[in-house]
Amino acid sequence: MATLILFVLIFGVVVVSHEFGHFLLAKVNGIHVVEFSVGMGPNIFSFQKGDTKYSLKLFPIGGACMFEGEDGLEVKEGEASEGSFLNASVWARISTVIAGPLFNFILGFIIAIVFVNMVALRDPVATEVIEGGGAMEAGMQAGDRILSLNGEKIYLYEELTLFIQTYGGGDIILEYERDGQVYTTVVTPRYDESEGKYLIGITNSDFVELKGADSLKYAWYELRYSVKSTYKSLGMLVTGRVERENVAGPVGIAVNVVGKTYEATREYGWETVMVNMLYITMLLSVNLGILNLLPIPALDGGRLVFLLVEVIRGKPVPPEKEGMVHFIGMIFFMILMVIVFFNDLANIFT
Repeated sequence: MATLILFVLIFGVVVVSHEFGHFLLAKVNGIHVVEFSVGMGPNIFSFQKGDTKYSLKLFPIGGACMFEGEDGLEVKEGEASEGSFLNASVWARISTVIAGPLFNFILGFIIAIVFVNMVALRDPVATEVIEGGGAMEAGMQAGDRILSLNGEKIYLYEELTLFIQTYGGGDIILEYERDGQVYTTVVTPRYDESEGKYLIGITNSDFVELKGADSLKYAWYELRYSVKSTYKSLGMLVTGRVERENVAGPVGIAVNVVGKTYEATREYGWETVMVNMLYITMLLSVNLGILNLLPIPALDGGRLVFLLVEVIRGKPVPPEKEGMVHFIGMIFFMILMVIVFFNDLANIFT
């Protein structure tokens, strides 16, 4: 029961923030919001306020902010009302569409501010250089601060871990700071049989003491790390480097992420549970923001593609044609959701 409650709360916060972004900018831009709903499936509860219907639906795995004329399939040319999505300026529509993902990132940043004040953070500093490791052979010493890996700047020790997790082999051009001077060296990670992964050959046990505005700075670093881990995971998924067992939908997230994390941390007290749930919420919010920006029909990113085409060509794509593309995209996602659902069940019961 605790897992279900936590899952509903986490998904609810993430989905509401996304849909509220669309809702707020639609109202600002004079676009008629037909329905604002949380969840999917049949209604549990709904009410009408003004010209908008507010609904709570049975399955807590999504939500919607529906605009008048948004899909373009039900509106004939020249018949859209004043508050129709189609009659708003192109920049009003762009801002309304992009507001959903943007609010997910804003939510992630707010959570990150709380998160960094509750956990121990580590800078990417080598407190120990392992004998015989790649870092020692490259001339690194204890106290060196890693600045970038293959030109990719890092600000948290966890970013070094993420880099190694997605490491594809070969030498790494490593930039580091020592006594105020910046140096560049080449490191070749070594495969560690006991760890089952490649290692650079350094450890870190020094924790950051936050002062003044450090909370905002490190909250930004955490948000940035979440964005990096999301798009790198997507890259691994596309290239086939992620196993089926590591792909999860709502059911898998509820059971394998929220449930197992709760079971593993509850003995340490509510603060530990809260910190971990905050981190999951931040990561899911960033995930939702990034996924919705992908240029795929039916997603916010797919709608943005059509809107940018309209900006470039000076006139919109015929709404019935755009609507049909998004309709096909929605069918595709419904099929994908079924596949992911059965994948979740397979992961749970095998």
